[in-house]
Formats: sequence, C-alpha cells, structure tokens
Amino acid sequence: MNSKKQITVLIADDHTIVREGIRKLLETETDIEVIGEADTGRKAVELTRKLHPNVVIMDIAMPQMNGIEATRQIRQTTPDIKILILSAHSDDAYVESVLVAGAAGYLIKQTSAQFLAEAIREVHKGNSFYSPSVSRHIQKRKENSLSRKGFPKPNASNLSSREMEVLQLIAEGDANKQIASTLGISIKTVEKHRDHLMHKLNIHETAGLTRYAIATGIIESSVQLTIV
Repeated sequence: MNSKKQITVLIADDHTIVREGIRKLLETETDIEVIGEADTGRKAVELTRKLHPNVVIMDIAMPQMNGIEATRQIRQTTPDIKILILSAHSDDAYVESVLVAGAAGYLIKQTSAQFLAEAIREVHKGNSFYSPSVSRHIQKRKENSLSRKGFPKPNASNLSSREMEVLQLIAEGDANKQIASTLGISIKTVEKHRDHLMHKLNIHETAGLTRYAIATGIIESSVQLTIV
C-alpha cells in the first residue's frame, strides 16, 4: 500500500506533452503528488494562490507571462512555496534571471526522472538543487561578483511586475488593445506602462523593447521570428 503523499507539486509548462510526461514520471513516486497544471506563467501564479502546492516545477519560455516573472510574483506573495525551474535553456541570462527572481533550483530538461524527483525533495526541504552546468554558472557568478561587460543585469531598470508583464506582451507582438484585454486594464493604462518602460529602459521603439526582452531572457529569440 502506498504511503500518504507528502509533497504537492504544480507543473507549469506550455507544452501539453511535457506536462503529461512529468506527471507520469512523478506518479511512480510515493511521496510526491501532482495537484495541478498550468500552460502559462499567469495560470501558474493563479493556481499557486488557489492550490498552494509545496513545489512548482516551472518552465521559463511560456506565453503571456514567462517563468521568470511568474517565479518573482509567486515568491513575493507566497515565499514558502519553492520554485524549481525545468528548462531547455542554460544560458547565463536565464540562469541569472531566475536566481534573482528567487528560484530554489534549476534543472535542464535532459535530466533523468530520478534526478527530478530528488530535486523536488531537496527544494521542499529548503535546499538548493541545480544541474551540473547551472552549478558551474553559479560558481562562476560567485567568482565574478562584479557586473560583466555586455551582460544585461536582471531588474537593473527596476521594472515593476506589471511593467514586466506588459513588456513581454509587447515583445510577443500584442497590440495595446490585446494587452489591455489580457491584463484586464484600460488601453490608456497600457499606454502609460509602455511610456514608463521606454523611459526606464531608454528605449524608444517597439523593436528595441523586443530586443531587450530577448537579451534578458524574458522571451525566447525564436518568438521574435514569429512576429516580424
């Protein structure tokens, strides 16, 4: 007879096959229970508040709200919930951004099922857990505490959560009306956020905002190809 599940998990990934695969893998673990799934960062934030899982397995590249901003919002409102990043990307910009956002662990998607389960248990205990390539980045980061030339500093512009959401939607090619509908705000408010973004970032055209979003890991570079 299986023992009672102890660690509750929410899976956030925009690919259905990935979510189903992770769920299947974790169903074999007697101490881990998947209690929800989200296909956008926005849904991940909403379901986290509703279900209050112990651990959120978070992808980075998701529409509407990416995993970096979702991690930041979850950590702000429910800091006891642990975020475990599971991404295909190990670029410095992504790693740096999620560490600043408050993720407890970072795994590359090529990792084994056993490694994933171990990571869930470790972050649930309050420990950190990283894939070897990510650990090397963190070590390098400690050795080079000063900002590196040409590397975009996450949150250096002090953007608010709402501004980060608007920035991603702009970079994904949404018009002001679409952004207003998605966020439940007025078009005039969207325009104000756009103006604030341009002022804070010293960027004065949409293409520049998109390049900034790519450079800082807010969206994938492939997204730009679909909106040009």
